[in-house]
Amino acid sequence: MNVLIVECRSGLGQIWSDHVARLGCRVTLVHSQQDAEEFLRGQDFDVLVVNLKLDPSVGDASAIADYASFRQPNAKIVCVSSNSFFSDGSIFNFMPNACAMIPQNTQPEDLAALVEYHAR
Repeated sequence: MNVLIVECRSGLGQIWSDHVARLGCRVTLVHSQQDAEEFLRGQDFDVLVVNLKLDPSVGDASAIADYASFRQPNAKIVCVSSNSFFSDGSIFNFMPNACAMIPQNTQPEDLAALVEYHAR
């Protein structure tokens, strides 16, 4: 199971990465849209974990999801957000490869379990 995590805050991204890796997944952690697209061009992923609130200076989460759906249509995306903007489920209309929408304060072990489930 190959997982790409896109989180601009390296500390939080590393926590997520460590928990997902403990479940036996190969994890690539990147901090920008450019890095995510580079890895999506050269490597296959089963699941992407993308924080929807990336710092604008590092890119746009929806652009990453669009690129992933083009390059790797079978890859599933777990969306993470710190606000309730998509709490109505509309994210699934905008990102056809989205499989889950979770709050940023979700426990890392719960995030990892969700990723493992969707990677199978």
